[in-house]
Amino acid sequence: MIIRETYLKKIRSFYHSDLIKVITGIRRCGKSVLLMQIMDELRSQGIANEQIIYINFEDYDFSFIRTAMDLYEYVKEKLVTTNTYYLFFDEIQIIPEFERVINSFRMKYGASIFITGSNGKLLSGELATFLSGRYVSFSVQPFSFREACEFQKLAREQITEEHLKDYMIWGGLPQRFYMQDEEQTKTFLRDVYDTIVLRDIVQRAGIKDIELFNRIMEYLVCNPSQIFSITSLANYFLSVNRKISKETVYNYLEHITSALIMKRASRYDIRGKRILTKSDKYYLTDMGLGRIRNSGFKLEMGALLENVIFNELFARGYEVYVGKTTNGEIDFVTIKGNQKEYYQVAYYLYDQKVIDREFGAFSNIPDNFPKYVLSFDKMDFSRDGIIHKNVLDFLLENI
Repeated sequence: MIIRETYLKKIRSFYHSDLIKVITGIRRCGKSVLLMQIMDELRSQGIANEQIIYINFEDYDFSFIRTAMDLYEYVKEKLVTTNTYYLFFDEIQIIPEFERVINSFRMKYGASIFITGSNGKLLSGELATFLSGRYVSFSVQPFSFREACEFQKLAREQITEEHLKDYMIWGGLPQRFYMQDEEQTKTFLRDVYDTIVLRDIVQRAGIKDIELFNRIMEYLVCNPSQIFSITSLANYFLSVNRKISKETVYNYLEHITSALIMKRASRYDIRGKRILTKSDKYYLTDMGLGRIRNSGFKLEMGALLENVIFNELFARGYEVYVGKTTNGEIDFVTIKGNQKEYYQVAYYLYDQKVIDREFGAFSNIPDNFPKYVLSFDKMDFSRDGIIHKNVLDFLLENI
């Protein structure tokens, strides 16, 4: 087990706050372990075990808690002193109307509450209504490449391009690193995917056409790092004799992003400084899930690397967009506060034509914010104020 300091340092200052800590992330990305690490830190600060209450709603030991009232009665019986209690509710979205209970514990008992969920809509609807201005949210990702190397106890000098290529194909879900071979890894990833689709999407959203949903998912996976629009997807399925309405495509894409299988990156007009909404890119939250759903899988390493960089930038806390210029696209525009950064991602800078294309993409950007080109090349191609970085060095910063 590794200490996930990337997330702990963001949450730590809220440990004793009455703001509700909402932690979201795809299934099996390590949210439960993160809660355990927070509880360990609280104990190290002198918080007694009796003040810490943990419920994992996917644990059969708690299967008797089926309603909001069941939850309220169970926890209330344990709040027997005037000390501050620390309540941890793992995968709480299983309980209908849990929002009312959470709000009650916050108002009546002043408890410090942590909740996790595997759905991006956890903060929508009634929870946002009840807790407006009274929560802080954190998004947890599968292991970054740096964390994956740390988990495997690899020193910096031991890490090679092959380790990164393995990560690009099989992803960073923590448990996959316990698998003994490729077949075990595929079985694990397939089970995770099926659980997400059947439990978090099909059952919850009432999807009837599972085959169509899977075909849309496969289309996205087989065309990584491409600009999509609702119209283009609908037209593609029409071209293969499958009529599908734009509304259905929109709903399915919403279900895919809500279940956190993929993330949407909107296009950003760099000159107009506005977000464009007619077409987006979709990136896998974990690369391994794409490996399972792509029946005709081929290694588009440049696209896979772009996906890895998107996830890394997102995990570092940036807003990440696809940049639009007057003469083309910039892979990523990142925004944090008042600062921007621009990124081009290439597998290798094979020749002068590729070098000119990647560096030339920045030519029409009128500001002086940092601009980067990332590739597997070890030679430094930096020029004209544009910084070239080797992707291993970039992903392993601070290791």
